[in-house]
Parts: sequence; C-alpha cells; structure tokens
Amino acid sequence: MGIQFDAEQQLFHLQAADTSYGLQVLESGYLVHLYWGRKINHLKASHWLQLGRDRSFSPNPDPADRDYSLDWLPQEYPAYGNSDYRQPAIQIQLENGSTITDFKYESHRIIAGKPTLDGLPSTYIEHAAEAQTLEITLIDGLTGLKAVLTYTVYENHNVLTRSVRLINEGLQTLKVLRVLSMSIDMADSGYDLLQLSGAWARERYVEKRALVPGTQSIESRRGGSSHQQNPFIALLAKGSTEDHGDVYGFSLVYSGSFLASVEVDQFNTTRVGMGINPFDFSWLLEPGQSFQAPEVVMVHSANGLGGMSQTYHELYRTRLCRGNFRDQSRPVLINNWEATYFDFTADQIEQIAKAGKELGIELFVLDDGWFGKRNDDKTSLGDWFVNLEKLPEGLGNLAERITKLDMQFGLWFEPEMVSVESELYRAHPDWCLHVPNRTRSEGRNQLILDLSRSEVCDYIVNTVSGVLNSAPITYVKWDMNRSMTEIGSASLPPERQRETAHRYMLGLYSVMERITSAFPHILFESCSGGGGRFDPGILHYMPQTWTSDNTDAVTRLKIQYGTSIVYPISSMGAHVSAIPNHQVHRNTSLQMRGDVAMSGNFGYELDLTKFTSDERELAKHQVAMYKELRQFVQFGSFYRLLSPFEGNTAAWMFVSTDGQDCLVCYFQILCEPNEPTERIKLKGLDADSQYIWLGTDEVYGGDELMYGGFVLPALQGDYQSFLVRLKRV
Repeated sequence: MGIQFDAEQQLFHLQAADTSYGLQVLESGYLVHLYWGRKINHLKASHWLQLGRDRSFSPNPDPADRDYSLDWLPQEYPAYGNSDYRQPAIQIQLENGSTITDFKYESHRIIAGKPTLDGLPSTYIEHAAEAQTLEITLIDGLTGLKAVLTYTVYENHNVLTRSVRLINEGLQTLKVLRVLSMSIDMADSGYDLLQLSGAWARERYVEKRALVPGTQSIESRRGGSSHQQNPFIALLAKGSTEDHGDVYGFSLVYSGSFLASVEVDQFNTTRVGMGINPFDFSWLLEPGQSFQAPEVVMVHSANGLGGMSQTYHELYRTRLCRGNFRDQSRPVLINNWEATYFDFTADQIEQIAKAGKELGIELFVLDDGWFGKRNDDKTSLGDWFVNLEKLPEGLGNLAERITKLDMQFGLWFEPEMVSVESELYRAHPDWCLHVPNRTRSEGRNQLILDLSRSEVCDYIVNTVSGVLNSAPITYVKWDMNRSMTEIGSASLPPERQRETAHRYMLGLYSVMERITSAFPHILFESCSGGGGRFDPGILHYMPQTWTSDNTDAVTRLKIQYGTSIVYPISSMGAHVSAIPNHQVHRNTSLQMRGDVAMSGNFGYELDLTKFTSDERELAKHQVAMYKELRQFVQFGSFYRLLSPFEGNTAAWMFVSTDGQDCLVCYFQILCEPNEPTERIKLKGLDADSQYIWLGTDEVYGGDELMYGGFVLPALQGDYQSFLVRLKRV
C-alpha cells in the first residue's frame, strides 16, 4: 500500500487496497496518466505510454519535439488553449483578456495521512496510517499560477480522492473561469455510462447508456446538487454486471452546481472531468490568494457495480459522516407532516405522539408550521420564534409533554429561506439572493437568504441555536425547498458576482459546521424537497437525508435502489405514509409500506390515531421487528439482488458485520398470471456455514443459498412483499 516515486522514470505509483494508479512526469514537464485499475506490483512507463505518434491536425507544443501532441496525450490536469482541443480541467483569464495557460510540473511531496480542505467537506481519516497523500505542484510559468493536485489513497479501501488548490504567486489578478476537481484520460472508450437522474419525487433513477464519440455529461445549474442529477457517474467496462467486471466511480463531495463530463475523442480515448460547474462561475484570484476546489472520490471495483457500491457505503458511512450518530442506531420516528400539514394544536400533536408511544416509536418530529404566523407556505420563513396561536404554552411545554411519554422530541427547520411575508424580510430585504432591478422570482412562495454574507450566516446560527437551546430537542430535519434564481449578492462588487453561488455553499458549510458542532447530541437529517440535495457534501455534516418526498412504496423501490448505488443505507430516511399516497395516489398495503421503509431509517408519517386495531397490531410488530434488525440494516453489508429497473420485481438483502444475521427483502410490483417458478440467489453469506430460516425449521447451506438460491413464493395480487430472516447456526 502507499505511494511510490521512481525518480529514474519520474513515475508515481499509488496503491490503495486492491487498486493501482499511475502517472508520470515527461521530460517536457507535462504530467500524464498511465494506469488506473486492478492492483499491479510494478508499473513501467514505456508499457503504458506510447510516444512518437505524428498525427495530422494534432499540433505539437514543442516544435523541436514531434513525438507528442497534447491533442492525444493522456494528461492528468489539462489546461485550455495550448494544442489540446478536448475539454480542459482548468481555464484562466489573464489581465490582458487571454485565456491560455501552460501548466508543467514543478515539485511534489508525499505525506502521511490526509489533509483537510479549507472551508469544504471531505472524507477524512482518524489515524495517519489509514492513508497517504501525494501533492504535485504544477505551475504556469507566465503567470506564476500554481495548481496543487492532491491525491490520497486509503490503505483499506479501493479509493483514490482528488482535489485541486490554485495559488496565485504572480503579480497580476487572474480570473478563474473553470477549475474542475479532477480529470483523467482513459485509454479506450469501451464503457457504459451510469448516472442517477430524475425529478422531484422521482430522484436517483438508474440510467445507463453506451459511450459514443463526443461529449456526454450531467450537470446541475440550479445552485444545489438537485433532484434532476446526482453528482455521481460510473463507467462500466463492457459486460460488467452487479457482481463482475471493472467499474470506475466518480463522486463529488459538493452540494452546489456541478459538472460531470465524459468526452470520447477522435482516437476513442475517454476523458472524464468533474467539479464545480463552470457555467455562470468565475473567481477573481488576486496575488497571494488561493482557491480550493472540492474533492472527488474515485472508486475502482473489479467486482462489478455491487463492489463499487459497497466501497462507497463503507467509506461514506465511516469516513465522511461524522459525529455522535455516525455509528449509532437511528431511532424509529413519527412525523406529523402528512397527518396534519399546517393545521394542528398541541393537543393533537400529543395524541399522535401517544399513539406512537403505544406502538413502540421512540421519537416524535414536529414538522412545518410551528413558528411565526406559519399557517400555510406563504409566510414566516426566517421568523424562528414560536407560533403562540398554535402553541400558546410554547415549544418547551410541547416538548415536555412529548418527553413525559418517554419519547424524544424533534423539530423541522428551513433556515436557508425567507418569506416575503415575514419580519425578517421586512427588516432586511437585501439579505436574499437578488439582482438589482430584476424580479425576485419565488419558489414555493419563498426567497433564498444570501449565505455568502457573514451577517446572514450569523443570524441563522444564532436564531436556530436559540430554538435548540429552548427545549430538549434531539433531532432536527433541515429542509431547503427551492433552487436558486437571480443569483447575486448585495455585498459583492460587480466583478465578483459570479462567485455568489459558490460563496453561498461555503457559507452553508460554515453554518452547518457551527450548528452541528454546538449540538452534538442532536441527530440532524438534511432534506431538500426530499432528495434534492442528497450528496456527499451535506452528509459530512448531517449523517442522514430524507430520501424523497415521495413515500409511495412502489416508487420508493426505484428511489432507494438507485440511491444505494452510492449512498449507505444509514443515510436514507424512509417512512410509512397514508393511503391513497399523497404523491401518486396509489393504494398499497401497510405490510408492503413497512417492508420498504424498513430498508432505511424507519419511521411513520401519518395520523396514527386513525389506525384500525389490526393496523395498530401490524405497526407494533413492524416497529418491534425493525428494532431487532436496525443495527445490521443500517450498518451491515447491503446487496442488490433484483433491479426494479429491469423487471416486475425488486429484491435486496442485508448481512450483519459478523455474518450472523441476514435479512432478504422481496417485492412484487404487479401480479402476472401463470408465472414461471423463479429462484433468487443470495449474496454475502459464508459458503461453508448453515443458516436457519427464522420462523421455520428449514436449514440451508450458505453455498446452496448463494449458488442455487431458493424458490420464490407465489404472491397473490399487486404490490406484495415478503421478508426472509436467516441466522447462521
């Protein structure tokens, strides 16, 4: 494991758990990519890089050396304008208006451990021996601008993280137009591109297509990572499956507008780039200043898509998420939103909580409507004081009534937003994102506070902290319900207006860091209209996210399956809601709704006082069962078995870290007549062990269950499910 430098070849060999990554400095000073894939013992530059190719219409940067052209050289961090026509990783505008730079190797250093990124979330280590880091400094000789490329390899994970820091050591002010966090040139184009796409209430659907010549990309221009595209892509070698083949994953630890681009060039090589979206972005870099780009987490798997997912799950759960709740089982909760919406009283809330307590539920969450004059979604965001018309005895009294039931109390906030109809907006109309003399477009009847301003950030920290100190609150749902428009800041000069969106993210991260650090006993769950900001950046501060506003069990099969491609189960909020479902108006059984929701951080979001006696008994059983399962559902190994994107069924399973317990979840979407007998093969078991099917006397060998499988029962009717619990004997 580690990073080796061969001075004779000027070659760097980075080794993670079972992965190698190679790059080389040419005599010309250009940094080139050699290899990324399965671990190999020795790298020889001449084996991977073939120079001496004189190709028509590919110009040579050095007229005296026609052995190479940047037009086809596999570069590690390509710049714009110096004979490479492919997408650049970086573009800088000089004071004379030109946008050409020429970065060459200056120096490098290898250090133990993994440095943090200034002002940005990132993966981390707890001991220096866990990782090793290479920093390579490139310099543009004309301007004195340095690009410090940072590579970290983890000893126990097939992970390489990359980021870039720009340092202006010249005499002129530069404008950064484009600064991706990473770029890599792969030797061929025989891949399928996988992405997670969708919309509000339909997030992270799995989309896969073959690469073709030209550029294929996903991006967000919405100011947040978005419902529409997730900041993740993967390249799958042809023929790769869930369990076999080489898969390369790219995940951006950032919550703002992003770009992930794949270009297949004229020679059928593939360039992948990822980072802050250059659209409507620029950054003035004055002499002596620096700029830090976000981190990209790159994962190679030789064991298909499932192997890649398990690497991301383990890394993000243990070395991205932080705080007291990183390794703690999450409580079963009841949220009142779909039960009452804005119309509730303290007595109604207490009755729902009492019904939840009778079922064994541990946490009550009071959702939107408890503050200001908030009786609908048109008012009071920003006014974080109690609505005394609804709660005349205050928030503390209600929290006390809940905690006397031996339940925890949680609260909903939307701190980044402001309503035009609010005391805050009347006092500070310039505190929102806006452009002078332009309409202030509203989304969900609200505007966005300008978190690029320190005084706005301080206001959020102070007011939210005041509420959290006022009552025994142990959970916060942090919502954000609109995308950015009219992106401008009253505090920035004209030449810096295109910095606003990124400065907003830096402000947001600062606010989240301050609040979560001050209240380590509170479990924070992020939300953005459900899954509109489900990204690694937010997970660094809040260890779970409300997966989607769509709680329909059938749609959730795809949403939760797609989310699991990158994100650990412990990060997914999943609730049972009322029927007909409030988003798609579908009727599904309480049994199926519970089985789907138990594949995440489990809870309910309906009026429990309206349950029939049979429903109460089933819900009590669900809660009790989940408490038995949750430790290994949330923190064990997760395996996808049947994809809802490929058929009429879905299945997945969980295995505890010690291998003793297993849960298999199977779902039938639509019933078909005269269906053939189908077997399902399990994963992650010990082939030499025996497993008992709990609730029966049947015992199976692990080899039998994995290689032969078992026959699926014939389920009657649409929207059916069953769970199988196995225990090693």
